[in-house]
Amino acid sequence: MQDDTSAQLLQSIGITNVKVSGDTRFDRVWANAQQPKDLPLIKEFKGTQKLFIAGSTWPADEKLVKTLLKAYPNWKFIIAPHEIAEYKIEDITDMLIPDQVIRYTALAKDPALLTVRHQLLVIDNIGILSSLYQYGDIAYIGGGFGVGIHNTLEAAAFGVPVIFGPNYKKFKEAKDLIGIGGGFSIKNEPELQSAVAFLVDDENRYKSIKAKVQQYVQEHTSATETIVQSIKF
Repeated sequence: MQDDTSAQLLQSIGITNVKVSGDTRFDRVWANAQQPKDLPLIKEFKGTQKLFIAGSTWPADEKLVKTLLKAYPNWKFIIAPHEIAEYKIEDITDMLIPDQVIRYTALAKDPALLTVRHQLLVIDNIGILSSLYQYGDIAYIGGGFGVGIHNTLEAAAFGVPVIFGPNYKKFKEAKDLIGIGGGFSIKNEPELQSAVAFLVDDENRYKSIKAKVQQYVQEHTSATETIVQSIKF
């Protein structure tokens, strides 16, 4: 089982042949964080500025993130929507004037299209989100205004503080991250603004939070080895 609570639930109904291994997702995201894909276009887009990454987003998430662009004009932003159908991408790009936003596929075809006015990069392909977070300073994880948040651990493995909507209760790691001060659940725009301000207003505090988040992920690795050894012997 992944944790003691799950083991105790089984034991309460008479299943006692139980071993707690931990969660193998920690192993996967930690391995990815040690050898992430190099994404030169993302590095060029970010430059020397701070980068806010919103991953696996839905419309409710994107409307909130949009409010941050005006509040932090010197930051760069990336939105990687959960669905990349053309109309979904157009909904995001239509939120801003054309010279403020650029698509990843367009940039990949012609890097010369990138200008200093581009504040938002929209990821309109799949397969790079887990490595995107290496360049992020703050991450927003989508889904929290729907059935539940998406993967917070991909960002946390890089030590990136995570913000998400109110529907996170089924996810132990989200509750853990809130507990150590590296996760923030928000319900509206003022709460999002407050969470971001808390993270950016004190550099030393931010560095401390970043270290705690990464340490949390590292300390929860080794579940895969535990399972393999249990099967082997």
